Amino acid sequence: MIDTQTFLLGLLLFTGLYAAWNIGANDVANAMGTSVGSGALTLRRAVILAAIFEFLGAVIVGSNVSETVRKKMFDPADLTKIYGKEEAALVLGCGMIASLLAAGTWLLIATWKQWPVSTTHSIVGAVVGFGCVSLGVDLIQWSKVGLITVGWVVSPIMSGAIAYAMFTVILRTVFYKRDPVRAAREMAPLLVFWVLVVLCGVTAYKGLKPLYSRFDIDPFAPHAVATTIAVAVVLGLIGAFVTKWLLRDVKAGPGNTSNPLLHADVARSLGKAIMHLKRVRANTDDSMNQDAVQLLDQLESMHTVAIKRTEKGTDSHELRKVENIFVYLQVLTACFVAFAHGANDVANAIGPLSAGWQAVHDGVINNESAVPPWALVIGGVGIVLGLATWGWRVIKTVGERITELTPSRGFCAEFAAAVTILLASVLPFGLPVSTTHTLVGAVLGVGFARGLAALNLRTMRDIVASWAITIPAGALLSVFFFYVLKIIVL
Repeated sequence: MIDTQTFLLGLLLFTGLYAAWNIGANDVANAMGTSVGSGALTLRRAVILAAIFEFLGAVIVGSNVSETVRKKMFDPADLTKIYGKEEAALVLGCGMIASLLAAGTWLLIATWKQWPVSTTHSIVGAVVGFGCVSLGVDLIQWSKVGLITVGWVVSPIMSGAIAYAMFTVILRTVFYKRDPVRAAREMAPLLVFWVLVVLCGVTAYKGLKPLYSRFDIDPFAPHAVATTIAVAVVLGLIGAFVTKWLLRDVKAGPGNTSNPLLHADVARSLGKAIMHLKRVRANTDDSMNQDAVQLLDQLESMHTVAIKRTEKGTDSHELRKVENIFVYLQVLTACFVAFAHGANDVANAIGPLSAGWQAVHDGVINNESAVPPWALVIGGVGIVLGLATWGWRVIKTVGERITELTPSRGFCAEFAAAVTILLASVLPFGLPVSTTHTLVGAVLGVGFARGLAALNLRTMRDIVASWAITIPAGALLSVFFFYVLKIIVL
């Protein structure tokens, strides 16, 4: 007959792997969704790259000390005030199992529905649900829940605005030039410089954060900040010079007006002229009115031709050359984001696993629990398996169903997400952001830069609705699983 402790420990291992599998299937897919949707990577290559960088981030850099309850939703020591010491340990173990089952199940449902949701919010909701039924509503740190909710709203808006601004700048400095290839060749080294500077910052303040905790290093100390900036600038300059050298043989176009996107700019200008002439026609009734009518007919005809030329020429040889340059930039940003995600978000699975293991195996209840190496491996393996087996469902949503992506648009989205993550990481009050919300918001911003018609509003409606119910869904599922376990074990 299996005793209670063995049963709970075995269940903890299973639920930890189950949660990590669902994290890989849903959350990791976000990092590579834009690369697949834009055509920069095939699905197989995206899975391989994500597997490598997510696993490295999780196993090498992943935290060796994890908060017992994600984001410190409550103090687990309070359990001993309500239950006996031995019973409190079992309660915490059951609660962590229930939280993992709840978060994994909600992620499973979301992945099946092809909704990109936040794994952090899933586990937070699950832990809050367990805390409410085991301790009471009054002992939950609702200020922490409120801060997470603020991040839920702010992060997609911030990343969307950055992506919108960046794509607009690239359109005007590269795609709307008479010779877009030459413009891209001149712009690429500058973009690489800023990409490497930002990604170094993301790595330092997001990806390596668990490593700093391990060695008790303050990344915001003046000498640490100076070192980070110096390394980022040096790597950025090296990347810029290497990029310039690699693009030296890329042939520029003849410098004519064949760039089809110039017709898009012309179409916009003609649209404005038509709007003003309609105002003239409406406010005059003499010969000026007749002239306005004739000019309107000509301008509307020119406007129609410009739109047709834009639609027929967007796959020109020159624009394909430009997009090929952005392929490498997009893959670079995707790999960095995957590494940072693996280093941090693996804790969504192994945090409750480690806390539950320590409580059940050692009978110890702490705010922080040691993370054994095998737990990091379980998290890393589970994440990779989830991405490889079912990640394509969410990849399809992020890469294809929100807006049409190209390598340049995908790059802007991923870079904007990286900038948002960096800003949130260095803010004094440490705004918690979701990688999922940030990246989806950035994709939305890129699509909005091309006009509202470029967005699939039905998909966005479904995604936002899934975001809104993630925390309560995790909480309710956690309550259900906790009561089932309590009946079986306690």
